[in-house]
Amino acid sequence: MNINELKGIGEKTEKVFNKAGIHTTDDLLKYYPRNYDIYEMPLWIRDFKCNQICAVKAIVYKQIEIRRVRNLQIVTAYLQDDTKNVIRATWFNAAYLKNTLKPGSSFVFRGMVKENRGAFVLEQPKIYKINEYKELLDKMQPIYPLVSGLTEKMVTKAVVQAIKVELPVKEYMPGAVLKERGLIDINKAYMQIHFPKNKMELKQAKDRIIFNEFFDFTYSLRKFKDSDKDNENRFVINNSEVISTIINDLPYKLTNAQLRTWNEIEKDMSGSKVMNRLIQGDVGSGKTIVATLALISASLSGYQGAIMVPTEVLARQHLESINELIAENELNINTVLLTGSMKAKEKREAYAKIESGEVSIIIGTHALIQDSVNYKNLALVITDEQHRFGVRQRESIANKGSMPHIIVMSATPIPRTLAIIMYGDLDISIIDELPANRLPIKNCVVGTNYRPNAYKFIEQQVVQGRQAYIICPTVEFSEAIEGENVIDYCDTLKNIFPPYINIEYLHGKMKPAMKNEIMDRFAKNEIQILVSTTVVEVGVNVPNATVMMIENAERFGLAGLHQLRGRVGRGKYQSYCIFINASETKKASERLEILNHSNNGFEIANEDLKLRGPGDFFGVRQSGDMEFKLGDIYSDASILKTAADMVNRIEDGEIEVSDEEKQRLDEYIDKYIYSSGLNI
Repeated sequence: MNINELKGIGEKTEKVFNKAGIHTTDDLLKYYPRNYDIYEMPLWIRDFKCNQICAVKAIVYKQIEIRRVRNLQIVTAYLQDDTKNVIRATWFNAAYLKNTLKPGSSFVFRGMVKENRGAFVLEQPKIYKINEYKELLDKMQPIYPLVSGLTEKMVTKAVVQAIKVELPVKEYMPGAVLKERGLIDINKAYMQIHFPKNKMELKQAKDRIIFNEFFDFTYSLRKFKDSDKDNENRFVINNSEVISTIINDLPYKLTNAQLRTWNEIEKDMSGSKVMNRLIQGDVGSGKTIVATLALISASLSGYQGAIMVPTEVLARQHLESINELIAENELNINTVLLTGSMKAKEKREAYAKIESGEVSIIIGTHALIQDSVNYKNLALVITDEQHRFGVRQRESIANKGSMPHIIVMSATPIPRTLAIIMYGDLDISIIDELPANRLPIKNCVVGTNYRPNAYKFIEQQVVQGRQAYIICPTVEFSEAIEGENVIDYCDTLKNIFPPYINIEYLHGKMKPAMKNEIMDRFAKNEIQILVSTTVVEVGVNVPNATVMMIENAERFGLAGLHQLRGRVGRGKYQSYCIFINASETKKASERLEILNHSNNGFEIANEDLKLRGPGDFFGVRQSGDMEFKLGDIYSDASILKTAADMVNRIEDGEIEVSDEEKQRLDEYIDKYIYSSGLNI
């Protein structure tokens, strides 16, 4: 059912929901909360922790103060708890509170605790009558991802209606699987994921839905693998002598791991069966040159090769580096760029060159798989940063040719045991060495009180001509999320750094054209400090950037932090990574110390797998992992392995599944394969 059929959703509201990717009631059902707000017992003021949401039962100590700063009204109250401790609370543009917060009145105040000039402040706390707060104790309120114009109330109201429309759904998971895993009914899971009564209900719902995500994925992958198995090689590619000359003439020496990977690719492309290979390499390990050699080799054999990357800026960078290598070796190879932002005339010219075979190396974004693009003899398809592209997108570009060779590249440091599951239809090559000329990144893990020193250091680097990234976990301020946000942080930094230092922000909710413009300007050093969410972990190579500072580093997975760190240390200059740990817990410090002492992504990924355990219910969604809606391949690794095992046992006949159940499962998975936007 279209969401415009729901009560309270008119044309204007529908457009707002559409911006969040919600078009149907099924979309709403699967628009899972990103977090949950739990109303816990009020604390004494002395037990408050900075950067946490805390509640206190307190009286208004004296008359509230209202002062104006430019266009802002700041309301200040002093709150005293039963231990006689006092904390300052502030609100913006809330003069009406003068009638509520009278001296001696008693309420529960709940808000974010911040530090200001050495003292704790309760920022914009919500105010509850004491009995009203008692009713909320231990309740879990869903917090949904929002876009501009969309509120929690709007989403919650719509989800309640969607549940009534969509449920019950027909169970497709075989009964033996549900019984062995102890999984709850899928309808119960949908109810509990949105409105859990307690943490146990939430765990049951997450376990079921995450298992479904991994099971559906691995079952689908098995089908892909079976259908693509042992296809005949229609494009025999072998240019060993020319490629060896190019390798010998490079201004640097390839590592043993790069050479080993190239030999595996060369053997595949010249063999009797079509190549399907994953190149997994740590950030900065030199995957791109290996991919470039494969593209050149395909071109020299008279065929076309295409490489699809996640951003336009990265596509342009690949084009420049490939053209440079072609020119240096005086090769007769033509290339073309194809991206979404190109003008219609430019696209038409590119389409004509591709269709006629005038160009043999094509570099681009998702534009490469548009219906308008017709290849003459596409023999090789490379997708870079594969976890940003869906299974269907990978298949779409492969279908532009006639059984072309496939290379998938990923810098996500997935332990081999998980990579075999995630990329079950591909052979795996691992580039596990860094080029000899790379200077190791210098790391430090520090508390929030180190920020002034970090700012001075960044300013010194900028004065020397360098650039810096500062990463925040969120886009905008939210009561439910503890942590810095890019928009406010950027404004703060502009008041700290000298005006000659250009500071801009970047986040995933921006329009693609704006994101590309910001990244392009940063690549050209027109922006010296880029304040960003994790959207920068994939996208551009800026050798001039030497500092990566990550706020609230304790809120990210180690593998994701390592990916972010890989944005620096890509040039000839010494680079640095500053992890700001806003947590006072021993566990957070121990985790971050692993990054402090290692720059090896695969070691870190394995440690991450050991440490994170079965799911952090209420943490910020890990970034850089395979993008399932709820599942996280690191913290939910045990569920992933179990789901893959279940799929294998069903296929091998070890788990008893009736003909009716098998038919229902296959029908569901076929539908899933062709409708899923799931990224891997």
